[in-house]
Amino acid sequence: MFKKICFGVLTFLFSICSFQLSQTGEMPSVSAYAFQPIVQNQDDYLMPLSETEQSWNQPVKPFKIIGNVYYVGASDVTSFLITTSSGHILIDSGFAQTVPQIKKNIAELGFKLEDIKILLNGHAHYDHCGGLADLKAATGAKFMAMAEDAELLQSGGKGDFYFGDKLTFKPVTADRRLNDKDTVTLGGITLTAYHTPGHTKGCTTWTMKASEGNRSYNVVFTGSASVPGYSLIDTPNYPNIISDYQRTFQVLKTLSCDVFLAQHASFFKLKRKLERTANHLGGNPFIDPQGLKNFIANSEKNFYAELKKQRAAKLSK
Repeated sequence: MFKKICFGVLTFLFSICSFQLSQTGEMPSVSAYAFQPIVQNQDDYLMPLSETEQSWNQPVKPFKIIGNVYYVGASDVTSFLITTSSGHILIDSGFAQTVPQIKKNIAELGFKLEDIKILLNGHAHYDHCGGLADLKAATGAKFMAMAEDAELLQSGGKGDFYFGDKLTFKPVTADRRLNDKDTVTLGGITLTAYHTPGHTKGCTTWTMKASEGNRSYNVVFTGSASVPGYSLIDTPNYPNIISDYQRTFQVLKTLSCDVFLAQHASFFKLKRKLERTANHLGGNPFIDPQGLKNFIANSEKNFYAELKKQRAAKLSK
């Protein structure tokens, strides 16, 4: 059993990093794939991060992306602050260990943590929701999540269709369960939740409009669309996984996008864009509609390659 657990977690880490390779051209060293221990009790939620996870959780100076949208996350696990006249909205927490960085980043930008009124999530994996319970307790904010991920979030990751009880986090209960195309409004700002399942059953892509100068920009915060070691065929715990991924690609292709953002910074090439800004190359590098198109194309290509591989393996048995 222990060997099976190790293999499952290593597969998860390797698959995510392999997807990042297709996006960034960079690959962590083999030593990065350290085994992440299983959570045994409430005191174990803040366990040491593996080498790969530490590389995703390095500090990043917070900054304004566009309009009222700010980056307050870490080097690869993202968190976005959306400010309004009636309080603020925060999307994703990163790991539990990312929370101190998020708090520091929000303060550094001149905003108050207690002014966060709404917490949102892209999907129920520990590297994006591991700190939501702590942030909810610290802010008193209302937490809203797609209905199909709400039970997994409330169980702290237990009962995941693929990982079972292996990749757990501090449970967080949704105050509001969302459905496809539901909206969340605060202080005149509205976000729309698009159900983009596959990576998890409730994976969510958020959209909003941000204003800067005399222009309005369509901002897209994509959920993940990679296949981290999943079996895509003969999946009794998720029988419609293939059609869900296919649905997600179709939905993403319909979205109007000026500013492309995502749950991993490598997906929208954060490092490269910050270097452009530092070198004063002109323009806002985060205005990148082609970025979303590239993300969809790469995700879809990787999905169908994996599906073809698994079908061929089944036929060869």
